[in-house]
Amino acid sequence: MHVQETSLQGLLVMEPRCFRDERGFFLESFQEHRYREAGIADDFVQDNHSRSRQHVLRGLHFTVKAPQAQIVTVIRGRIFDVAVDLRSKSPTFGRWFGAVLSDDGPRQIYMAPGFAHGFCALSEFADLHYKVSRSFDASDEGGLAWNDPDVGIRWPITEPIISGRDAAYPKLRELYGSRLPHVSD
Repeated sequence: MHVQETSLQGLLVMEPRCFRDERGFFLESFQEHRYREAGIADDFVQDNHSRSRQHVLRGLHFTVKAPQAQIVTVIRGRIFDVAVDLRSKSPTFGRWFGAVLSDDGPRQIYMAPGFAHGFCALSEFADLHYKVSRSFDASDEGGLAWNDPDVGIRWPITEPIISGRDAAYPKLRELYGSRLPHVSD
């Protein structure tokens, strides 16, 4: 497995080894020992699957009291995947990282606890698999505005389809107030 560090500590792009031939391909989308060797020591307790149609933007989501780690894999389609560092003591607090993930190549994004996550679907449909380190708890859900100018995410779509809940999320400045350091890309 190839592991690439990003500009945000605790955020990795991973490429599991993929065996291809005329029949298709085979890969291990998760193998605990191999991921631990890559420095991922989280215990994953729940798997989720979402489907989105083209131009849907989901996020930016996070858990408030019990931050969770995630591994995101695209099963079908193509997305632009984004993580925003919400760890207030991190030197990259408020910064974002984005990458295209698709079913063409086995790329995954690993997010340590403390990131907000969102994505937009670039293909007709996109199926995502999320491996998470905390069980779902609706009372611990939080969100960050997808279009917060202080964060400055450069989304590859201009008119996303977004839920009312996601559209109403607060900006970083509203979440952190005076504790918000200067945020730049």
